[in-house]
Amino acid sequence: MKILIGDDHLLFREGLCRLLTQLDDQAGFVEAGTFDEVRELARDGQDFDLVLLDLQMPGFPGFSGVQEICEAQAGTPVVIVSASESQSDVRAALDAGASGYIPKSSSVKIMLSALNLIFSGGIYVPPAAILGDGPGVGGTVGHAAGGGGSAAGAPTLTQRQRDVLRCLREGKSNKQIAYELGLSEGTVKIHVTAVMRSLGVRNRTQAVIASGDLLA
Repeated sequence: MKILIGDDHLLFREGLCRLLTQLDDQAGFVEAGTFDEVRELARDGQDFDLVLLDLQMPGFPGFSGVQEICEAQAGTPVVIVSASESQSDVRAALDAGASGYIPKSSSVKIMLSALNLIFSGGIYVPPAAILGDGPGVGGTVGHAAGGGGSAAGAPTLTQRQRDVLRCLREGKSNKQIAYELGLSEGTVKIHVTAVMRSLGVRNRTQAVIASGDLLA
């Protein structure tokens, strides 16, 4: 798994790196301390599996910047990790295309749960935003917006999850998938689990059957 972390506090970036190895002990990290650095990395063709973005780093242009990174890394979850817990910031970030909004006050357990939800195709919304009366998030249920499905009921997969599903349909093992996609086996396991959750199945065979013409 390759993760881009954009935050101007070195200590916080280092803490996130240590934390995220709990998702994948072979995860690779690329760090940026300014928005210009994030923009350059997001645009230069690197294929990230996750982007974590602070709202207050130097050069941050507002929520148009969130949209810009989402577009530059289409198909990759872009998650805001911010000290702000403002409902308006949460709504604006999600409206700009973010896959979730995790306050920096969150516990380790909450952050890992939020990221697992996001990898499963959901959108993480802080409980305070859900309980508030802001219209932008008033229709959200639990912590997941969308819950991995589109408005039409079809599963929504990231591009990386679609690549993994394609390999599953070709009968490849996790080791073979890891080699083909340039991932660690731990990262492949995370994506396989996310695909199965999105499709509502319990094993790889069921995932292949349930995928139908999803990749057509």
